[in-house]
Amino acid sequence: MPQDREDGEGPTDVQVVELDEEEEERKEKAIEEACYVNRALCNLERKNHRACNLDCAAALRLNPTNIKAWYRASSACLALDKILEAEDSCARGLKIDPKNAALKTLATKISKRKQTIEEQENRRREREQRKMAEKHTLKLALKARNIPSRVTNERPDAEDAIMKLADPLDPSSTLSVPVIFLYPLHMQSDFIKAFAETETLGEHLSYILPLPWDEKGEYTPESVECYIETVAGGLIKAGKKLSLLKLLKSGKIEIVDGMLRVQVVPRSKAQGWIDDFKRRRLA
Repeated sequence: MPQDREDGEGPTDVQVVELDEEEEERKEKAIEEACYVNRALCNLERKNHRACNLDCAAALRLNPTNIKAWYRASSACLALDKILEAEDSCARGLKIDPKNAALKTLATKISKRKQTIEEQENRRREREQRKMAEKHTLKLALKARNIPSRVTNERPDAEDAIMKLADPLDPSSTLSVPVIFLYPLHMQSDFIKAFAETETLGEHLSYILPLPWDEKGEYTPESVECYIETVAGGLIKAGKKLSLLKLLKSGKIEIVDGMLRVQVVPRSKAQGWIDDFKRRRLA
């Protein structure tokens, strides 16, 4: 027991404990490091990959040799398809512990994913290159046929109906064009998804006409006339026995938004419709 001093002022053997500040600081860092690494694992399992990376980075600032931090950082990067970062983190971990089984397995996963991404990118690039080649070939085909075309900001939704060549990479192969038959006097229409340049208007009208809504029987293959708007804004009467190519290669008709519009009117009412068309143009 502590002894009292003779002057009565209290014990004379008070024990003074000295703390090792460096050791305490080391312990605090170890606890902080463990907290970051454990939280990184929680974030990784919850798929909070960015948060996981931040925690791993914090842990590695405290201890650059923490294998778990390198492993979890690499795993998070792999989940985000950040392959270069995943490879780097995994390699740094293996440099510290070359025999680490978990890191070796992860390195294999990263390699496989890298190969998959490269294959996907190659296929995407090939599709883009083919698409550009097909577009260029179609442009050459139209130029060779003297067919004007233009694109507006009001392109209609035609689903998968597009102007195309039978062989997308051969400009001399058969061209097909989506064609809309418009019946302006009755506000009706029919849509031909692929009208071949070798076919005639009459061929298609022969199976379209008569029309279910034509109660007066005004629309028959023999009793209708076809008109197409010209580049200059006028009208050209389209012969029903002429092939589409012969109609288009005159250079007077243009394909707008990848489609051709053909106005179909009964012959008995054609002049009245033409006069009305002209008035609307002049208005």
